[in-house]
Amino acid sequence: MRSVQRIDQYLRLRGGTWYYVRRVPKSLRHVEDRKFINQSLQTDSLTTARQRRNVCAAADNQRWAEITPQRFDEVPRDATQKDMNQRAEAYGFTYRPAADIAETAELSELIDRLKAVVPSQTPMTPKVQRDTDALLGLAEPTSTTITQAMDLYLSEIALDELSGKSPEQVANYSKVKRRAVGNFVRMNGDMDMREIEREHGRKVYQHWASKVHPTDGSKPMSGNSANRDLGNLRKLYRRYFEHIGEEDRQNPFRNLRFSDAKMSDVKPFSSEWVQTRIFEPNVFEGLNREAALLCFALIETGCRPSELSNILPENICIDADVPHIRIRSTKARQLKSKASIRDVPLVGISLEAMKLARNGFPHYRERGYLLSQSLTKAFKARKLMPSDNHRIYSFRHSFENRMLEAGIDFGLRCTLMGHRNPRPEYGDGGSLTYRRDEMLKIVHPVSEDLLKGFPFKT
Repeated sequence: MRSVQRIDQYLRLRGGTWYYVRRVPKSLRHVEDRKFINQSLQTDSLTTARQRRNVCAAADNQRWAEITPQRFDEVPRDATQKDMNQRAEAYGFTYRPAADIAETAELSELIDRLKAVVPSQTPMTPKVQRDTDALLGLAEPTSTTITQAMDLYLSEIALDELSGKSPEQVANYSKVKRRAVGNFVRMNGDMDMREIEREHGRKVYQHWASKVHPTDGSKPMSGNSANRDLGNLRKLYRRYFEHIGEEDRQNPFRNLRFSDAKMSDVKPFSSEWVQTRIFEPNVFEGLNREAALLCFALIETGCRPSELSNILPENICIDADVPHIRIRSTKARQLKSKASIRDVPLVGISLEAMKLARNGFPHYRERGYLLSQSLTKAFKARKLMPSDNHRIYSFRHSFENRMLEAGIDFGLRCTLMGHRNPRPEYGDGGSLTYRRDEMLKIVHPVSEDLLKGFPFKT
């Protein structure tokens, strides 16, 4: 049977509610009373509807495929939890263990489940047996450990999130997800997903609490890593059980997070520091030329390093009436958000740098880790980091601070930074000429001595 091939296949929106709508194959009309399946997914969320559609489609595919007699003996009776959920869903029920049905089910529900089981005169084939097990809660689910759940998450559940990401972005995305699971396993073991309880989530929280709020006099760490780990575990648990059709399970990682000021600990470079230390002539002599130019390009654009290191030549518009760069997604690489799509005028040292980098930065394209390593090493070797709380990303913080202090309009600041503007959207953020003229209010002066060092020696 055909699987889901398009992202919104079999989905219809009616009156604010999504439906699973599918034509029954002609070859199966003799065993199916319906010509069309028209099932409410009971949600107005497209994301949730897609997940529930996947469950319904997989259940129908499996049930229809098994109608062919010669396949009866090919499928083993043991089943995964997802398989049992899908089988029960195909008959209009939710899978429940037999003990749960016996204890809490109304008599009418039990009768309905029994009626749905294939009549007794039908031979008890493996397929009929598995359907019966699913409807009456007789099958025991196979074990899925948290490591296996993460494998499933990255290979199947999170496909929508990974769509459009570059290989580097996929690797970075997967790395932080797997790190969270690795930390959990070190503390609790590689547990079955169904056995994870609140105490195990609290154990992870307490581990991070000892680092974010140490009592031994050591330096507190930022809550960023802690919240990222806890958030990834919380999301994995929720998405895994949604995937197998159990949306109502209570999440053992719920409400476990840190909210303290130490999470925003990246400091901006002061204007004085930029002009006296980073603008010192030949300060980057010996550094890779692309890395040096890219560093200067960051200063007056406020771009994220990944946005510039992956910029394509067609998005570098030096010869336009207002020289600018275009920050865009590509088929191979996503931006952080829709708001990140923007045009940024080039002024000051960033204009001079981009004049010498009209083809972008091919040495660092899809190699963001190498750029970060190279610039961080160069800055530390030349003592260009004022403190341990400064990073290459500090240029972006500096750019935002300078716009704020110069009184530049909030909407324009959001546009240039690639931030979402919570205010109602009017217009397009202003012309390139307007943007450039506003940016000239904060531009660092560029000395002739500094320009004599361009391009830098390799």
